[in-house]
Amino acid sequence: MSELANHVDQIIDKIRPYILRDGGDIEVTKIEDGIVYVRMFGACEGCFALDVTLKQGVERLLLENVPGIIGVVNVE
Repeated sequence: MSELANHVDQIIDKIRPYILRDGGDIEVTKIEDGIVYVRMFGACEGCFALDVTLKQGVERLLLENVPGIIGVVNVE
């Protein structure tokens, strides 16, 4: 696993408990050209707050903490 992927996984592991608490889950499917592709599961699927969770939560933390990351995209 690359250093970039390892760093992304560390951040995801820190926020996963909050997502699990709300009945959902998150999985990184790939990282390509600075974009982290994730799949949301459980209660997150179709949730009205999914965009807020991804942009203001997941993406913000990754942009602040992982050099080279430029965005997060949900894969349905």
